[in-house]
Amino acid sequence: MLPRLFGLVSVKFETGAGGAEELKLAYLTEEQGEELRDLIRERREEEVAAIAAEDGEDAQPSEEVSDTLFAMGSGRLFTFGLFEFSLAVFAVLFGLASQFEDFLPFDIWDVDFWTANVLGGREQVESLSSSAQIAGGIFAIGSLIALGFATGIAKVFSREWGFLLEKTARGFRRRRGLFTKTDVVMPTHRVQAITLGTRWLRYRFGWHSLKFVSLASDFAGSSHVVAPFAKREETDPIIRAAGFEPPAETLEWHRASEKQRFDNALIDIVVFGLIAIPVAIFAPAGFIAIPIVLAILAAAGELYSWTFRKHAIDGSHIYATEGLLSPSTQIASRVKLHSVEVSQGPIAQRRGYATLHLGLAGGNFSISGVPTQRAFVLRDQITQSIAATDFSVINKG
Repeated sequence: MLPRLFGLVSVKFETGAGGAEELKLAYLTEEQGEELRDLIRERREEEVAAIAAEDGEDAQPSEEVSDTLFAMGSGRLFTFGLFEFSLAVFAVLFGLASQFEDFLPFDIWDVDFWTANVLGGREQVESLSSSAQIAGGIFAIGSLIALGFATGIAKVFSREWGFLLEKTARGFRRRRGLFTKTDVVMPTHRVQAITLGTRWLRYRFGWHSLKFVSLASDFAGSSHVVAPFAKREETDPIIRAAGFEPPAETLEWHRASEKQRFDNALIDIVVFGLIAIPVAIFAPAGFIAIPIVLAILAAAGELYSWTFRKHAIDGSHIYATEGLLSPSTQIASRVKLHSVEVSQGPIAQRRGYATLHLGLAGGNFSISGVPTQRAFVLRDQITQSIAATDFSVINKG
């Protein structure tokens, strides 16, 4: 925020160096930053034009025409903030207080201090009627909830303010931020895969987030978020603009092996059962219920998550979904994958299923619980797509 007050920006070039130091210039004026980025674009277009000329093609630098793919106004940001409920502010405050508690005139862990200074004293609280104490408890809980919503809304507004995703002749351009403003440009052909995610509560209301996987990283060090809070009808055009296809209704989905589902649930029960043995011997009588309940919940979670664990493949893409209370979908181009590995542990070898690890630049793509025979069929189909493509031609584009 401080450099922004003086009209300064930092310019970062991401080269796909796998987490190594990137080229960063800090600080330039905003005008100088724009000029530098335009210069890099022009050099890139000149290179593409020269290659096209060698191939006998006519490639003229295209004009800067942009189409808005996705934007979020204040109403959408407010709704987004309600789903970002957070009490992290208390963790931050107590963390700071713990670091500097030697300099504070009171002990932050002293219950008597807080009841005396915040609640007016323990005796005064105990003197209140039961209805007044219940009302006070409800007010305290309501205050915490209100603060949690306010924190989430403030976080979303500061991070996503002015969110705008555009498609230009040179690729995608995303701008967002209230205090720290970011302006990211990514060429379309650099998008390696698509991740369509959600959370358990957002999923019930139909909200999703869309990310581009590439060798570069986002401001927070992860995949580029291009639609953080959108409906499926809003994400599908963005997916197509990146050269991918959203899952079609005609796709033939294949669920993970039922044997893997049974094995994972059984392993959870055995693990918590082993934990229950020392608990039953050394802990008080009632504590044995804890590992038993955890075993039941873990097994039930595994059985339920199996309903989301499935995959599909078509002529150009491979799809996979997984999740416990909400599905997360990955879409990868068969052409842009680099390798295919079929992995089987001791149990999987005997039970007839495997995990398919797909070599994806800038991300991870694995499909677990694939029946062994189908895993090798998928491997052959994908490697045929990879081998049939001349990657030196793709790099020219």
